[in-house]
Amino acid sequence: MDKPINGEDSPRTRRDPEQLERQLSEYLSQKYGDRSRALAPRLCPLPKADKLDEDSVWARINFDMRPEEMVAYLDQYIVRQDEAKAVLATKVCTHFNRARYLASRASADPADGVGLIKNNVLMIGPTGVGKTYMVKLIAAKMGVPFVKGDATKFSETGYVGGDVEDLIRDLVHEAGDDLEMAQYGIVYIDEVDKIASAHSLIGPDVSRTGVQRALLKPMEETEVDLKTAHDPISQIQAIEKYRKTGKRDKRTINTRHILFIMSGAFGGLPEIIKKRQHQKAVGFAADVRDPIKNQEYFRQLTSQDLVEFGFETEFVGRLPVTVVLEELTAGDLYHILQNPNNPVVISKKRDFASYGIDLRLEDQALKTLAGQAAELGTGARALVSVLEKALLPFEKRLPSTDIRELLLSPEVVADPQGSLERLLADPADPETARRFEEAARQERLELLKMIAKREALYADRLDQPLTPARMDLIADEYYQVGMTLGTAFENVLERLQQVREFEVSFFERYGIRIRFTEAAEVAILAGAAAEECALSYYLNRLDQVLEPGLKLVRDRTGQYDFLLSDQAVLDTEAFLRTLFQQHYTKTLGGN
Repeated sequence: MDKPINGEDSPRTRRDPEQLERQLSEYLSQKYGDRSRALAPRLCPLPKADKLDEDSVWARINFDMRPEEMVAYLDQYIVRQDEAKAVLATKVCTHFNRARYLASRASADPADGVGLIKNNVLMIGPTGVGKTYMVKLIAAKMGVPFVKGDATKFSETGYVGGDVEDLIRDLVHEAGDDLEMAQYGIVYIDEVDKIASAHSLIGPDVSRTGVQRALLKPMEETEVDLKTAHDPISQIQAIEKYRKTGKRDKRTINTRHILFIMSGAFGGLPEIIKKRQHQKAVGFAADVRDPIKNQEYFRQLTSQDLVEFGFETEFVGRLPVTVVLEELTAGDLYHILQNPNNPVVISKKRDFASYGIDLRLEDQALKTLAGQAAELGTGARALVSVLEKALLPFEKRLPSTDIRELLLSPEVVADPQGSLERLLADPADPETARRFEEAARQERLELLKMIAKREALYADRLDQPLTPARMDLIADEYYQVGMTLGTAFENVLERLQQVREFEVSFFERYGIRIRFTEAAEVAILAGAAAEECALSYYLNRLDQVLEPGLKLVRDRTGQYDFLLSDQAVLDTEAFLRTLFQQHYTKTLGGN
């Protein structure tokens, strides 16, 4: 039974929100004065307590980021594209936070959530500007299943060809057959501009308009059957189960919270926008083939322009968010090559490292490569081509020699074959060696700058500011293992946490409180790396050395709290002698 505000018992009834508001206002006015009043909840109820437990899908998705944090993460990998990063990060974060919020509410109302607009995204930009890379980075950071499809390879359901619903089934596969995880995945469809209808076509346009219509339900909300007629294995399994149990097993997945992101170059779209605006081309400056002009037109895009381009109105309506990416200049391509997280350079370094060859790149060579790539006009993809052209002769020949250092210089970019012949003729040339060392020094300096910029991303996990010594550890990890900077950062932070846990464990086991200085932490991590052993093994061995020595010091001096320097790690015996000397010096001085 409910008790109304006046305190009288009455049967449980559903009260009108306005009536409840008046009653609450009267109660508050009597208790707190006439200036107090209550507002009944209407369209924006307060969030209820989070009902998600440890076994929920959200406990398995590594997603606790806000839009600004996601942008800061993307900034480490993506050059330029500030507006695109901001919009995409914001809408993706909002999509999954809202999905989590709805899951925690557990409303009994079947209409709750019906009609909510999904933040499906349309990305517009030329090839090689980072559309796919950006989406993959976001999915990887969040830990959600991700699949990519080419719009031109699918056909309307029921026709011969790929079924658009196969993308959803692929998502389940990527989630390890975990249906709950798959329903919070990301589906990325590239070259979506290729399924715009051809206005000159007569009859059903299976590969274009048909695909658009087939995508409508999955993009909003529908149940997708995981068993299909063109999957003989699933059909045989279903028949076998029916034969044994007499029951049909229908597995489906709901697409309500699956986020769709689509992209394309949309080559003819600027002309449509220009026509709508009734602009007349005057001279070269008004030529819509100019990439800079295209950017201006794309920013004035409307839904009607997309319909005119060849998309169904319903299809456009399911893509409420539009992101325009910018053309990359030679300067942008140079900054991409300079970025330690750049997969193009990382891949080539790994190629040569697999043969035991250390590859370094001079800054001027990077600028030359960026200029060559810009001339090709295919964005970041061109960087792979120009880099391969410069290094392929070396990659073929050097593994069969004793040469273990390679400098990519402007001379190498200009004349790869001639530079290779000069290197083979004089592999110990002192000038080449000097330039190699200088390139290595400059490269490490840029790496340390990048590490410093990432400090804000890990502020909650750093017990003290990121010092040069710790930055060196991260840089060493990056070079030694040949990984991305983010992974190197994570590894070092995880190992520093292991050292902290070792300090706590040491006190729990022996009643002796220890704390390592920063120099000691560096010595521990560097020592384990040098011996190529697990940090746990290295700490266990250090435990066997420290425990008897510190116990002896405690028993003799009464000291049980120790600050351990790098000497305690590198020369434990000398460190213990120093402790005894300090104790007896104080004792004698006191007497």
